[in-house]
Amino acid sequence: MLRIHFEDRDIARVQIAAEPDPLWETVLAMHQLVPAGPTVPVYAAWRARARRELDERGLVRAARLISALAPAGARYFPDFLTPDAARDGLAAGLAALRDTPAARLLAEADRAALPARLPRWTGALAAGSRQPLDELATALKEVHRAVVAPDWTQVAATVGCDRGTRTGAFCRGGVDGMLNSLRPCARWDPPVLSVDYPYERELHLRGRGLRLIPSHFCWRRPIALADPGLPPVLVHPVEHTTAWAPSATRSCRPEALSALLGRTRARILAALDAPATTGELARRLRVSAPSASEHVSALREANLARSRRDGGCVVHALTPLGTALLHGELAPARLSE
Repeated sequence: MLRIHFEDRDIARVQIAAEPDPLWETVLAMHQLVPAGPTVPVYAAWRARARRELDERGLVRAARLISALAPAGARYFPDFLTPDAARDGLAAGLAALRDTPAARLLAEADRAALPARLPRWTGALAAGSRQPLDELATALKEVHRAVVAPDWTQVAATVGCDRGTRTGAFCRGGVDGMLNSLRPCARWDPPVLSVDYPYERELHLRGRGLRLIPSHFCWRRPIALADPGLPPVLVHPVEHTTAWAPSATRSCRPEALSALLGRTRARILAALDAPATTGELARRLRVSAPSASEHVSALREANLARSRRDGGCVVHALTPLGTALLHGELAPARLSE
């Protein structure tokens, strides 16, 4: 059990990550690619595609390096793999990783028992070489591009749906309501958040607040950084829809949707699998707000999307017809009385 201790000033500093974290998602994706225990069915289709991509692109060695640094089921893996700077994107995260101080690298490598698994890698670090970090950054970048980026719209949609759940809970019950919404993987008994964790641990926030990071590839248990001196985060699993792994014979392939609707409009359609505002769509897909609004309007005219006002913003979502087009599954017809 991980017990996170809040002070009054921490309550005002609880945050929810605005976007999926690319480095956390890449590291945790490797946990699902090479699981220590039984495979997780929800990732089965993705896993088959990912293994094929890594093999075809010659990235098996790169994936093994990441898995050796952060093995599935390990009680600890180095915190430098997931720097806070990655909140600003993959490039910022990799730049921060490359700049990790040597003393921290060696301390975390020793704690993770890396010298036994990667003696040459850690030996080079001990000798002052930065080549291992460059190799690691390249591996993370290429593996992310091969097996995470192709599904990034769905990753962002799943994470965005969870963020909407937390935001809704906050609107109804403040921070108390939001932290309570983390059940069943966490229990909020003020001033302590008790988190399902593989071992006993106490984390005192001491006024720094807590950043919640919903993660598409995190499964079952939340994860926190091991170093209590780093900015406190709690990476937690999200609820997956059945659409994440639809039948390959029935779902519409992304390239087919792009040919039918155009690339950007197809991405907008996929992103609306989780309700979102125009601004959220624009940030998620890296398009302008007017462009996102124009594409949503076109989808709405075709009865593929609908919009509703929620307080001071407008939330867009798929209609049943839009869901059917995206996932290739029509809802059962309703019989008349």
